Amino acid sequence: MHSLQGSLAALIIAAFGSVAPAPVCSQGYPTRPLRIIVPTSPGAGSDYAARLISQPLSVRLGQQVIVDNRPGGGTMIGSEIVAKSRADGYTLLTGGPSLAINPSIYKSVPYDALRDFAPITQTISQSQVLVVHPSLPAKSVKELIVLAKARPGDIVYGSAGQGSGPHLSMELFLLLSGTRMLHVPYKGPAQAIVDLTAGRLSAQMFGITISGSHIHAGRLRALGVTGARRLVSLPDIPTIAEAGLAGYESTQWSGLLVPAGTPQDIIARLNREVTAVLNAQDIRERLAKEDVAVMAGSPDNFAAHIRAESAKWAKVVKSAGIQPE
Repeated sequence: MHSLQGSLAALIIAAFGSVAPAPVCSQGYPTRPLRIIVPTSPGAGSDYAARLISQPLSVRLGQQVIVDNRPGGGTMIGSEIVAKSRADGYTLLTGGPSLAINPSIYKSVPYDALRDFAPITQTISQSQVLVVHPSLPAKSVKELIVLAKARPGDIVYGSAGQGSGPHLSMELFLLLSGTRMLHVPYKGPAQAIVDLTAGRLSAQMFGITISGSHIHAGRLRALGVTGARRLVSLPDIPTIAEAGLAGYESTQWSGLLVPAGTPQDIIARLNREVTAVLNAQDIRERLAKEDVAVMAGSPDNFAAHIRAESAKWAKVVKSAGIQPE
């Protein structure tokens, strides 16, 4: 009898043991609303990406997807909430460049960007534009580099804040071109563009949504695009790399992550649904008109992107002599 029971047990194990059972929390997922935490204020690029996909993602998942803005601490407040949430697929993070930049900018970051999160997919990417005030005698990237080398530290550029994406984009430009300029940080882009158009600043990196109207009106002169491709709205403006600074590339990107330890079948489901939303023709066309590129891909590709960005910006921060806060 015992041998019969043992044989029966062995048979059951043989029949089902090769199929790993899904963790309990992933059974029937999702069974309740999901929350995407955006660690910035409404209106920022990562917020835009989250709100763009939330409604169609709700339809595909059959559960409401709520966008929850938790700004503060250089995006660390919202990011920490997700890092310490249950790894059950119901709390997601919209991560951006600060995820890769913060470890080099701050002495203490309450999470490890590579260890404490599991990537789902990168979502979007958007280039910035290197713009100068028309009074600056530089009409190309090469002319700006020549001018900066002739007047080291004299050209004043602004940014949306110390350690912000636009700040480090300019510092990458200075590193690769071997030039120096004077940095004036602002608390966001609004006052910076006022001062640039007024001539109190000479240069800055801006997103096309902020700078586009000023460029077309002649209040600012566009010299180059920070990404790998020209912009639809500025087809005559070359990328900074093709304008003479080989190897230059900097974009403002966004992507979705969940806490590390989230079951792989949940990550796969979210990746499948989010990429389907982003690859829908209406979404792609809408984003293309706004010069935003769809970057939907695999979790592994997104993880590699974060690692590469972390290494790049650590080098730039060190070169610029930016001291951790």
